[in-house]
Amino acid sequence: MEKLWEGSRAIAETIKMCRPKVISAYPITPQTHIVESLSQLAADGDLVAEFINVESEHSAASVVLGASATGARTYTATTSQGLLLMLEVLYNIAGMRLPVVMTCANRAVSAPLSIWNDQQDSFTARDSGWIQLYAEDSQEACDLHLMAYRIAEDKRIMLPVMVCLDGFFISHTFEPVEPFEEENVKQFLPDYQPLHYLTPKNPLTFGSFAEPDKYTEARYIIHRTLEESKMVIRETAEDFKKVFGRGGGDLVEDYFLEDADFAFVAMGSIIGSLKDLVDKLREKGEKVGILKIISFRPFPGKEITTALEGIEKIAVLEKAVSLGSGGILVKEVKESFYGRKKTPQINGFIVGLGGRDIPQDSLENIYREFHQGSGDASFVDLNYELLGGK
Repeated sequence: MEKLWEGSRAIAETIKMCRPKVISAYPITPQTHIVESLSQLAADGDLVAEFINVESEHSAASVVLGASATGARTYTATTSQGLLLMLEVLYNIAGMRLPVVMTCANRAVSAPLSIWNDQQDSFTARDSGWIQLYAEDSQEACDLHLMAYRIAEDKRIMLPVMVCLDGFFISHTFEPVEPFEEENVKQFLPDYQPLHYLTPKNPLTFGSFAEPDKYTEARYIIHRTLEESKMVIRETAEDFKKVFGRGGGDLVEDYFLEDADFAFVAMGSIIGSLKDLVDKLREKGEKVGILKIISFRPFPGKEITTALEGIEKIAVLEKAVSLGSGGILVKEVKESFYGRKKTPQINGFIVGLGGRDIPQDSLENIYREFHQGSGDASFVDLNYELLGGK
């Protein structure tokens, strides 16, 4: 039976079902409601876990690093400046091959100060070695968290997973969510059985000093494992569907691409607005579709080019910007097509920074402007017009 839950509450209830042994977090808008709910569940005895209050996000990440190194299933959550404060530790967690799961309730970064949504925070951590999965809505956010533990703890992977969801749009919105049954969760996600962990009975070293003749190989192994994790993500999504009867959580997901000559590419909650627009345009006979990217790391380049095969024009929408360079996602999508005999026209559009509204008028304007040959990586202003090229 579905529950009408705030997105943060739904995620907290999902984490409870995942049975972490150690939870540590520092409150920062808009992820606070998640750990607040988990704290209450732990205090009420509904969640058997050590909930550790800390003085900063750096400490929260350090706590789950240490706990995971001892073989415990762990969880934390953060956003925006909090994630940036964690960044040093995030690299360590991945480098030590610890299967930590973290929620990033995406929020803009300072300055100027903004508490509203975009995806500049998690994009900053894209090179850290973490798997990054992006949710469209509350239900998918819940599903991805459950899958995240299964992926992270797979002995072929042993890397941390960040589940990203748009702050406020998902974290503070009430939507119908189908709760997980405990029996099904335990079937899908068994108790964590670590192969290597810190114990006096078998002393080990984690994250030790690496001389120049070893460091490159260590980074290469993480890179190769991230590439190989694509297969594990697909397998996990297939198993999830078998157990829970619904799909989701694959690398990419298409919407009306079969006969499309124009496609939007995007990640996160904007997909819902794009689906409404595509439905409207298709009623007018326009052949428009959507490719939703769920996995930003590992980046599904081959899957993107396969899904967009034969499409003439592609508009990449992203809620992040590399200042001094332009769009981030659009460059990676373009790179996926390098070397092909026939490549589509791909334009990038930076939208929704700092929580700016992205109504259908704006999205349709992007669609119309694209046909007029607008420049790449354009910012979309308050009047839903383009601020200029790259």
